[in-house]
Amino acid sequence: QSIGCDDYLGSEKVIDKCGICGGDNTACKVVSGVFKHTLTNLGYHKIVEIPEGATKINITEMSKSNNYLALRSRSGRSIINGNWAIDRPGRYEGGGTMFTYKRPNEISSTAGESFLADGPTNEVLDVYMIHQQPNPGIHYEYIIPGDNVISPQLLAHRRPGEPLNGQLGMPEGTNHEDEDLHRETDALTGQSAGTFPVIQPGRFPSHQPENQVPAVQPPRQNREYNWKQIGKTECTTTCGKGSQYPVFHCVNRITHEEVSENYCDSSTKPIPEEEACNIFPCPAFWDIGEWSECSKTCGLGMQHRQILCRQMYANRTLTVQQYRCHHLEKPETTSTCQLKICSEWQIRTEWTSCSVPCGVGQRTRDVKCVSNLGDIVDDEECNMKLRPNDIENCDMGPCAKSWFLTEWSDRCSAECGDGVRTRSVVCMTNHVSSLPLEGCGNNRPSETTPCNNGPCAGKVEWFAGGWTQCSTECGSGTQQREVICVRKTEGNFDVLNPYECSYLEKPPSQQSCYLKPCGSKWFHTDWSTCSKSCEGGFRVREVRCLSDDMTTSTRCDPQLKPEEKEPCNTQDCTPEIDENCKDKYYNCNVVVQARLCVYTYYKTACCASCTRVANRQSGFLGRR
Repeated sequence: QSIGCDDYLGSEKVIDKCGICGGDNTACKVVSGVFKHTLTNLGYHKIVEIPEGATKINITEMSKSNNYLALRSRSGRSIINGNWAIDRPGRYEGGGTMFTYKRPNEISSTAGESFLADGPTNEVLDVYMIHQQPNPGIHYEYIIPGDNVISPQLLAHRRPGEPLNGQLGMPEGTNHEDEDLHRETDALTGQSAGTFPVIQPGRFPSHQPENQVPAVQPPRQNREYNWKQIGKTECTTTCGKGSQYPVFHCVNRITHEEVSENYCDSSTKPIPEEEACNIFPCPAFWDIGEWSECSKTCGLGMQHRQILCRQMYANRTLTVQQYRCHHLEKPETTSTCQLKICSEWQIRTEWTSCSVPCGVGQRTRDVKCVSNLGDIVDDEECNMKLRPNDIENCDMGPCAKSWFLTEWSDRCSAECGDGVRTRSVVCMTNHVSSLPLEGCGNNRPSETTPCNNGPCAGKVEWFAGGWTQCSTECGSGTQQREVICVRKTEGNFDVLNPYECSYLEKPPSQQSCYLKPCGSKWFHTDWSTCSKSCEGGFRVREVRCLSDDMTTSTRCDPQLKPEEKEPCNTQDCTPEIDENCKDKYYNCNVVVQARLCVYTYYKTACCASCTRVANRQSGFLGRR
C-alpha cells in the first residue's frame, strides 16, 4: 500500500489544487484578472502583487510584444529581468518556490511571455512589465487559501509524527473544529488569511482512533549495540555549495562491527541533519540565450542572442563580470540567417499599344511577384522599392489641327542667279481657342521661295561653280551651283548653248546639305482674324518651341520668341451715310427717348435718329 499525503498508510489521500491534503478544491480562492492599463512612459510598471502563500501562479502576456515581464521580491531582490538585464527563459528560484520563465521565440508564434509557479510563496512578490510598446494585456491568476485551511507550507515541510505549529497533529476522525486556533496573519493587509486546526496543550485525546492499527512494540534491545556515524552521503553538487547528510549504522559497541538495524533501538537513531559541502564557487560559464527572430523574412538577414557570464552558487545562478569567463571562448552574439529565398519581380508581357492614336496617352504591361518555385504570390512578398513600372505615359505625336511655320532662312541657296530660301512647315495641335482653324487641310504652305543674288559669270566647258551656302543654317537643306557649257579661248571663255555639251556627263547642280542639328526653334501659326473691324482690335497666333524631332522643347531663346498677339484695325469707325435714311417726323427724338427704335416701324420712320443712337451705343461698348 502507498502512503497518503497525511502520512498514513493506505489512506489514499492526495493534495488538491488548494494544496490541502484530502481536500475537495473548495477550501481556497482563485484570484484572476487582466491588466489592460494604457501606459505612456517607458520602463518598469507594476502589474500585480502576489501575496504570501499563493499557489498555482500563472502570469501570461495575452499576445506577443516587445515588452518583458519582470519579478521582484518585496525586499527589493530581483528574481527575473531586473536592473534592465533580460534573462534567458528557464527556471528561477524566488519567494520560496520555483518560477518557470517562458518566452516563445518562433516567428509563427503569437504567444507572449509567462511566469508559472506551483507555490506556495513564502513572501510577497511584485510582478512588473518593462513597457516598450502598447500593452497587449497581462492575464494573472493564483490561488490563496480560504478559511479553516491548514497551510500547505506546514504540510509540505512536516515529517511524519512531527508536531504541527508546535503541537501534535490530530489523527483522522477526531473532531475539534471548535478548538481551532487562528494563527496566521497576512503580512500586507493585517487581515486573517487562514486558520490552522491545532490541539491546545492538555487537550490531546486519550482514546485511540478506531481506524488506527496498534503499533507493535519492538523487543527490548541489548545495550551492547548502538548507532554510529560511518560516513556521509555524496554531496549533491561538485561545487557552489551543495548538501550532504550523515549516515548512521547499527554497530557492536566493542568490535564496531556493523550488524542488522534490528539490534539497535530505532527510537534512538539520530535524525540526519543537512550539512553544507563543496562550498567553493563553481567556475563561471557563458550562459547562451536563444536566437532572436531573423531580421528579414526572406533572403540573408541577421539574428542576435544574449551572452551572459554567469556563476552558480547555493543553487542560484548569478550574473557576474565578463572577465570571470575569459578562460572560455565567448560564443558569437550575431549570426546570419535565411528563412527562405526571396521572391522576385517578373515582367510577364510586353508594353501594350498606346491608349490614344495621337497626343499623350498611357500603355501598360503585366508585372508579377514570383516565388523561387515559380508561383505567383502577393506583391508584399517582393521588395516594393524594386518593382518595375507597369504603367507609363506614351507620346504618339501631336494631333494635327494647324500649320506651324518657321521664319524664312536668311540665305539664298545660290550665290548668283536663281536660288531658293526655305522654312519648316509642320501640322500640330492648336491650343488657342480663338483661332478659327479646325484642321490643317490640304492647303500646305510652301516650304521654299525663289531668290536671286544677280547673274553669274561663265568659266569652263561643263563648268560647275562652287556650291552655295546651305539653304538652312541647321537641319536639312539644299545647296545650288551653276553648271554651264563654256569654250575656252585665248584669254577668256565663251558661253555656249547647253546642247553643245550634251555628249558630256553634266555635273549635278543641286545637292542636299546638313550643317548641324537645329536644336530648338520657334514655330508659329498664321494670324487669326482681327477681333474688330475698326477702332482697334487684336489678332492672335500660337507660338511653340519645337526640337529637331518636332517635340515640345524649352530650349528656345526667349528673346527671339515671335509675338503671340498684336493690335489690328486701329482706324476709327466711319458709319456709312445712307441718303434714303431720313426722319419722316419732327418729333423723332421722343421715339429715341421712349426706346422705340427696336420696332421696325419706328426704326424706318425715324431712321436717322435711330441710326445715330445705335452708332453711339456700338462705340461705347467697343471702348469698354
